Amino acid sequence: MRSIVEEGINLYRLHTNKHGRLESTKGTYVKEWVKWEKQLRDILLGNADYLNSIQVPFEFAVKEVLEQLKAIARGEYAAPSSEKRKLGSIVFAAISLPVPEILGLLNDLAKKDPKVGDFLKDKSMESCIQKAHITLAHKRSHGVTAVANYGSFLHQKVPVDVAALLFSEKLAALEAEPGSVEGEKVNSKNPWPHVTIWTGAGATAKDANTLPHLLSQGKATRIDINPPVTITGTLEFF
Repeated sequence: MRSIVEEGINLYRLHTNKHGRLESTKGTYVKEWVKWEKQLRDILLGNADYLNSIQVPFEFAVKEVLEQLKAIARGEYAAPSSEKRKLGSIVFAAISLPVPEILGLLNDLAKKDPKVGDFLKDKSMESCIQKAHITLAHKRSHGVTAVANYGSFLHQKVPVDVAALLFSEKLAALEAEPGSVEGEKVNSKNPWPHVTIWTGAGATAKDANTLPHLLSQGKATRIDINPPVTITGTLEFF
């Protein structure tokens, strides 16, 4: 796509140097323009899915601008650093959960269920859980638009029902279902919404997605939390 655009720029320079502002349908380079426009259409159509995935909804852009204007009016606005601009803005949308409540829930489970107690006894969960969140959508997996669509819930409090603890030799996560904000359900793009709480050597937080599959193979344990415990978090972009 980049080479096609560069070719168009070069063609434009040739055209304007010879003909000024004369329309592309006239002049010496008519055939070249027709050929280039066809190539551009073909490559845009061929990459339509990707181009659609990186678009940001207009409503989200308006909301972001309004929030920045309000921050400026309050004297709270700070210009983004060049570092942040370089890294890009949004990577994923998630509900951040309070770590003390997660730790409290695990302590209660350990007291009530010997299996949980045995699993947690040799692990320092206070060190493991520095932050806790439920990923709702990730740019790499779901596209920018899917992430940006959570903009209407940005900074809103979201109740989360924690219904089970799943763990294996190298992974542990809490099954968690986001609730509603002002009557509108917050749905996760993740087939299995969860909070990763521990990973063993060689495992990553992303691997926690495999816990339901490991459970079906008899390689993981599920401890139901009945009734589910509701923990309120805040929807944020990261």
